[in-house]
Amino acid sequence: MSSWSSVDDSMRQGRHARMILTAGLGFFTDAYDLFIIGTVTALLTPLWSLTTVQLMWLNSMSLLAAVVGSLTFGRLADRIGRRKMAIVESVVLMAAALGSALAPNFTILLAMRVVMGIAVGGDYSTSSIIASEFSHRERRGRMIASVFAMQGLGLVLGPLYATVLLVTGVPHDLAWRLMLGFGMLPALVVGYLRYTMPETPRFELRRQEALRSPAAPSRVLGQRQYVLRLVGTAGAWFLLDVAFYGNGVSSSLILKALRPGAPLLETVATAGAVFLVAALPGYFVAAAKIDHLGRRYIQVLGFLVMAAAYGSIALVPSIPKTPILFLVVYGVSYFFIEFGPNTTTFVYPAEIFPVDVRATANGISAAAGKTGAFLGAFLFPLILVQLHLSGLMGILAVAAVLGALLTMLVLPEPKGQSLEESGGDLALRSRPAHLQDQAL
Repeated sequence: MSSWSSVDDSMRQGRHARMILTAGLGFFTDAYDLFIIGTVTALLTPLWSLTTVQLMWLNSMSLLAAVVGSLTFGRLADRIGRRKMAIVESVVLMAAALGSALAPNFTILLAMRVVMGIAVGGDYSTSSIIASEFSHRERRGRMIASVFAMQGLGLVLGPLYATVLLVTGVPHDLAWRLMLGFGMLPALVVGYLRYTMPETPRFELRRQEALRSPAAPSRVLGQRQYVLRLVGTAGAWFLLDVAFYGNGVSSSLILKALRPGAPLLETVATAGAVFLVAALPGYFVAAAKIDHLGRRYIQVLGFLVMAAAYGSIALVPSIPKTPILFLVVYGVSYFFIEFGPNTTTFVYPAEIFPVDVRATANGISAAAGKTGAFLGAFLFPLILVQLHLSGLMGILAVAAVLGALLTMLVLPEPKGQSLEESGGDLALRSRPAHLQDQAL
């Protein structure tokens, strides 16, 4: 590989399946760790006499900490490498899972969830970059989306594993520890895989180039086109995660509001079924179609269907009163979240920024998403009590409409372009060396 114009062609060969597994297994672990807390808190509330405020913090603190992790790991990944930061993130994730499982009280558990969130944020800022920088233009969207699809498996496993523990009669004071501790196992595997993988070829080329011609990458994001792109990627991710994480972490509460007298086992099993039947297929349909339909089309379509589904629940009183009808509409919204902005907001920032700031911009975008996720997870229980299910869904419908508008106004379509073209690397590096700092 000798130049930026040839780097995309060099991606035709490679162990892509291994890269997908290496990057994607981290997302499997992240999803499991983030969403299992909803079931854990349902068990801990009577065991530890948790207050509503304590419940809200446990459900959401990891997401707030992920903001810090995304910003920190993203910047460091641009400075010292994608591989090194991915390894560090895996080690921290493993330690946090073990610490959470052994927590003796609320304070220690909350502290471990903070550590967990920092690691998860780090994974968001590195995994998609690893996938994109090992990809060829013809299958880049599919590869990044396949990494993200591993999140769907983690979403399904959480409720299923919790259901098995509850059905088999494992005592609740042990079950919640087993649920949290399980996250250590995939983190251990992914840590080994990341240790044995090479640095991405694109980061290596950038590092070699920087030795010959040092640039000022911090200036890239000050350019108008990248400011607009960052507003688009960060804003859309924020709006999506308000809905996605608020729904996901609070799924047991939402389903409980639908059937107040239902036992915990039924509620957990129903949440797992919704993920399995509606959400999981959406991830893989997105991976299969994203390079054909394009990121922009899928993101706008997903946001609009979400708005229609949430709006119908908010405006048609018979839907929340009819559990089967509610689950159908709720399931449709979940399918188009995955076959839509939950996948594309992950893909976009890994494609439309130059290599110098790719992880930094991705980290900023992910941090905005996790800010929305924190607000959704933290406020949903309160909104559900104050405004009921219809009011909650009305708020989500407005957020989805805003997401569609933002996508249409500021985000480009990188489909079919090399990563160097879509990110602007070729244009920046085609200029004489003494002008590159001015451009950057």
